[in-house]
Amino acid sequence: MIEDSWFQKQDRMDDFSSSLHQRTEELYQVPDAEPNDAGLIEAAAIVLRDIVVFPHMVSPIFITPGPNLMAIQEAQFNYETVIALVMKDPEVDEPGPEDFLPIGVEVAVGRLLNLPDGNSSALVQGRRRVKIVEFVQEDPFYRVRALPIDEPEEVNRQVDALMRTARDLFERCVQMDRSLPDEAHLFSMNIQEPGWLADMIATAIALPFNERQSLLMIPDPQERLKRVNWLLAQELDVLQLEDEIQNRVQNEVDRSQREYYLREQMKAIQTELGEGDLFSREINELRQRVEAAELPAEVKQAAQKEVERLAQMPAMAPEVGIIRTYIDWIIELPWTNETEDNLDVRNAARVLDRNHYGLGKAKDRILEYIAVRSLKPKRLRQPILCFVGPPGTGKTSLGRSIAEALGRNFVRVSLGGVRDEAEIRGHRRTYIGALPGRVLQTMRRAKSVNPLFMLDEIDKLGNDFRGDPASALLEVLDPEQNYAFSDHYLELPYDLSRVMFITTANSLASIPPALLDRMEVVEFPGYIEEEKVEIARRFLIPRQLEESGFDAGEIYFQEDTLSKIIREYTYEAGVRNLEREIGRMTRKLARLKSEKRRYPTRLTPAMVEKYLGPPQFFQTEAEKENEVGVATAMAWTENGGEIMPVEVLILDGKGNLQITGQVGDVMQESAQAALSYMKSRSETLNLPADMYEGVDVHIHIPEGSIPKDGPSAGITIATALISAFTERKISKDVAMTGEITLRGRVLPVGGVREKLLAAYRAGIRTVVIPERNLKDLVDLPKKVRTDLRIVPVTHMDQVLDLALEPEPVKPPRKRKPKKKTEDEKEKESAEKSE
Repeated sequence: MIEDSWFQKQDRMDDFSSSLHQRTEELYQVPDAEPNDAGLIEAAAIVLRDIVVFPHMVSPIFITPGPNLMAIQEAQFNYETVIALVMKDPEVDEPGPEDFLPIGVEVAVGRLLNLPDGNSSALVQGRRRVKIVEFVQEDPFYRVRALPIDEPEEVNRQVDALMRTARDLFERCVQMDRSLPDEAHLFSMNIQEPGWLADMIATAIALPFNERQSLLMIPDPQERLKRVNWLLAQELDVLQLEDEIQNRVQNEVDRSQREYYLREQMKAIQTELGEGDLFSREINELRQRVEAAELPAEVKQAAQKEVERLAQMPAMAPEVGIIRTYIDWIIELPWTNETEDNLDVRNAARVLDRNHYGLGKAKDRILEYIAVRSLKPKRLRQPILCFVGPPGTGKTSLGRSIAEALGRNFVRVSLGGVRDEAEIRGHRRTYIGALPGRVLQTMRRAKSVNPLFMLDEIDKLGNDFRGDPASALLEVLDPEQNYAFSDHYLELPYDLSRVMFITTANSLASIPPALLDRMEVVEFPGYIEEEKVEIARRFLIPRQLEESGFDAGEIYFQEDTLSKIIREYTYEAGVRNLEREIGRMTRKLARLKSEKRRYPTRLTPAMVEKYLGPPQFFQTEAEKENEVGVATAMAWTENGGEIMPVEVLILDGKGNLQITGQVGDVMQESAQAALSYMKSRSETLNLPADMYEGVDVHIHIPEGSIPKDGPSAGITIATALISAFTERKISKDVAMTGEITLRGRVLPVGGVREKLLAAYRAGIRTVVIPERNLKDLVDLPKKVRTDLRIVPVTHMDQVLDLALEPEPVKPPRKRKPKKKTEDEKEKESAEKSE
C-alpha cells in the first residue's frame, strides 16, 4: 500500500517536469518579430504592473480577463511575440501611454493554463529590449511600434573583469542565500554575453521593483554590469549581516540551554551530596564579608539590607548581578583603613631635595604642612593645592615625591578631556553597566582613606549636555563638604576630608572661579638655563644613560654641551624636551657601542650637531647697535619669556596708524594710547603740532605668524614712536615692559620673572620694569639679580631718559606738508579775497 503511494507521487512529479519542459520548449519555437524597412516592429502589447521580464529570461505571469488576455490570444493565433510594457507606477488603475517606461521587452508567451479562480497563467520568455516609438492602438488592447535595441556582444578586458566580479559576488550570494539554487551559479558560469549575464543575475536575486526598472532602462551592457555589481555587493552585505545575527542568536540559545542544563545537573548533584544550593552559599559568604568588614554603622546597615534583598531573589533574576556588584563596591572601598604619616620634617626635606632641584615655594609649603602636623597631631584640615606652571616643570613628579615623604599611598587621575559629570559622581544604579565615579574608583585603588590624590590637568576639563564635571568637583575639593561626599552610584556619604588633594594645571584662565577659590595656588615658574643644566646633571643624564645601557659616569656631558642643547634644540620652560634630546644622543652612542665601534665618552659642543642635526631654535638676540625707532620689549609665553623688538616707521601719508604682526585688540589699544601720549607731549618733545597730519605711522612686531596680545608692550611702543619722530636713537642694551596710560603713568604687568630671565639669556644688561613689580623679584635667581641692572619706573619720562640717547644737535627734519586738495585751495583763495 505504501509503495503504491510512493510510485504514484513519483509519477505525478515526472508528469509535472515533462509538462514544464514541454511548455518551455514551446516558448523557443515562437519567432522574433520581423522589422519593416524602417527597422521597426509592430506587435500587440501587454501591461506588466509589478514585475519586469528581462531578455533571455523565463518567468511566469498571471493574466486576468481583459486587454492582456486578448493581446496574448491574438499573438498566439498569429504565432507572434508580444511587447511587454512596464508601468512607471504600478498603483495607477487605468494607465495611459504616458504611464509606461520608454523601454519595453519583446517576449514570447507560452501556452495559457486556466486557474480555478477564473484567471490564467503562462510562461513568458524575454527576447530583446525595444524602444517604444508609437502607440498604434489602445482599444481593446494596446498595439505598439518599437525599435529593437541591439546590444554589443564584444567582450573587452574591462567587460571581462566586470563579468568575473559579477560571477564571484553572485557565487557568494548563492552560498549564503538559501532561496537561491546552486544551479543558478552554474547557469551564470555558462553565459558569455555581458548583457545576458547582468539580466540573469537581476532576475535571480530579490531586487526592488524600482531597481529592476532602472536596470531595464540601461541598454549598455557594461554600465548594466557595473550597476549589478554594486547591487550584488549591497545584497552580500545584508546577507552577511543576517548570517552573523543568526549565528549569534543560535549561539546564545545554545549557550543558555547548556547553562540551564548544567545548572540543573549541579543542583541535583549538590542535593544528593547534601551541600545545598550554590546561590545560598554565596549569600552566606556575602553576609560574613559584610560582618567582617570595618564599615560605618550607616554603611553596614545599607549593605546588610541589600544582602537580604539578594537572598529573597531567584538565582537567575536579572537584578542579582547589579546588587552583587553594589555590595562588592561597599565592601572593597576603604572606609577606615588609614596609613600613618611620617611627620619628620628633615626626612621630608631630604626626600624632596633628592628627587627635585629648585621648586622652593612648593617644597616650603609641604614642609610647613608637615611641621604643623607634627606640632598638632590631631586631625587637621588637609591642604588642597593647585600646582600651576608650564609643561615639563615637575608638577606630577613632585606629587609622587610628596607622597613618598609623607608615607602615603599615591593615586592619580587625569581629567584632560573629561566632559561628563558622571565621570566624577558616577551613574545611577538604574542604568545598565553603572559604576561609581573616578573619585571612588581611585579611592578603591588607594586602599586607604588618606592617600595623596593627584588630579592632573584640571584646566583641561570640558562640559557639554551631560553636565559640567568642574561643578561636580566643587564638593570634592571643598573641606566644608567633602567629609560626606555623595556618589550617585553608592548613594552613601563617603569621607574625603582625610585625603590630600593636589591638582595640576598649565593655566588658571580656564578654571572656573568657584573651583579656583577652593584651592591654594602654587606657581611653578620655568627653569633658567643654569637650573636646567643642574637638573640634567643630577637626574636626566643618569636616567638616560641607564635606559640606553651605559654605566653611571661612562658618558660625560660638558656644561657647554648642555647649554648648546638647551639653547638651540629645545624651546620650553620645563625639561621634558631636554631629556628627549639627551636620550637621542645616548641612543646613538649606544648603537656605536653595540656595533663594537669607537664612540666618544666626553661630549663636546662640536659633537651636538653631529648627533642631533642642525639647530632647531634660534633665540632672539639683543640689537647689535643703537637705532632710531627700534625698541626692545619683553614678552611672556607658556614656554617662558623672550625678548621682542618693536619697530616704528614714519611715512608720508594722511595721519593713519597701522600696526602689524598678528597683534590682538589689547596691544592695538596700547599702540593708540602710546600715540596719543606722544601727541600730548609734542611741545615738550619739540615736535610741530601739525607734524602728524602729513605722515602715516607703521608699527610692526616681528615674527608675524605668532599671535601677540597684552598691554605690557605699551611703554616700548611709546619709546619707539618718540624715537622715530625725534630721531633720537634707542640704546640697544635696554629692554622694557609695562603698561602705559594717556598721562604717561607706567602700570604693573605679569610674568616679570620670566621676562627678566629672557632678557638675561639674550645679553641685555639694563631692564625697565614698573615700580609696583618689584615684589616679583623675590623669586628671581641671585645671579640674574646681580648681573642685570633693574630700573623700576613710575612714569614715561623716566623711561625716555634711560632709553633714548641725548637729543641730536640739529632739530628733527620737518615732514613735507600735506598736499591740499582743489577744494581746499579754492576755499583758501576765497578767504584771502574776502
